[in-house]
Amino acid sequence: MNEQEDIITHLGGPGILAGLSWAYRSACGRTLDTYSEADGHDGSWFGNTRHTLLRNRLNRVFSCDRYAGDEGVDEDLLYAELAAKDRVTMPNLDPGLVRLADLQSSPGWAFEQYRFLLASCKYGAIDQIPWPSKSPTKQRVARQFSPDPRQPTLFDWFVEEEVDGLEAALVNRDELDLVTFVVAHSLDPITGKMELVFGRPKLNFGGGAAWHWRQDLLSLPPFHGNRRIDDTPLPTGPSTVPDAPVRLRRATEERLGDRASVDK
Repeated sequence: MNEQEDIITHLGGPGILAGLSWAYRSACGRTLDTYSEADGHDGSWFGNTRHTLLRNRLNRVFSCDRYAGDEGVDEDLLYAELAAKDRVTMPNLDPGLVRLADLQSSPGWAFEQYRFLLASCKYGAIDQIPWPSKSPTKQRVARQFSPDPRQPTLFDWFVEEEVDGLEAALVNRDELDLVTFVVAHSLDPITGKMELVFGRPKLNFGGGAAWHWRQDLLSLPPFHGNRRIDDTPLPTGPSTVPDAPVRLRRATEERLGDRASVDK
């Protein structure tokens, strides 16, 4: 079993990856519902709002920060401002399973010896994230050695003494207190299409692959541990409630993209 299979299995079993997926879907839904160019919202608002809501949803589902408590937290606080669908589908995870684990100025969460940070990018560009141009914290995470077998590099042409000095000078890798991964995300403001991946970033000097490996979280099967906020059975027949009106986004919004990639 390689690292990707091991990590995805290890974090998927207790529902952590499902928690990430739920939090992102909830944050994106609220961002899209609220976004309005006519109200003065722009690319910066779009990116910052999504980032803020994602952090909030992660703290809710992982029982962190203001939502922490050994016996859970008051439901009025936990479910405040959440859409009805998000209340029902929030995974029911044990309090204390995940803890806050910020790395310098970058918000992070940890499970056992594994930490994950957040990184946003423009929709469709997750595989081309330029880690050398990101924050020093993200660069540091991307410098971690991959545990998979080492592939030949330009350093193979040098003798051992030269490799030690040259590689240290160019890459300056250092050990982190926890094995750290990145959750990268994007959202198209026009189509509403989302991307959410979990993986080990690769410091891609001069371009090239941005990941040693990465897993698409939105394609994973559902986690069977959702909350029910009451004992009312789920409906068995078709809904008779009219569909919500759909607001078409004007073509002028194409210029927004996702300019505000928050990289703290």
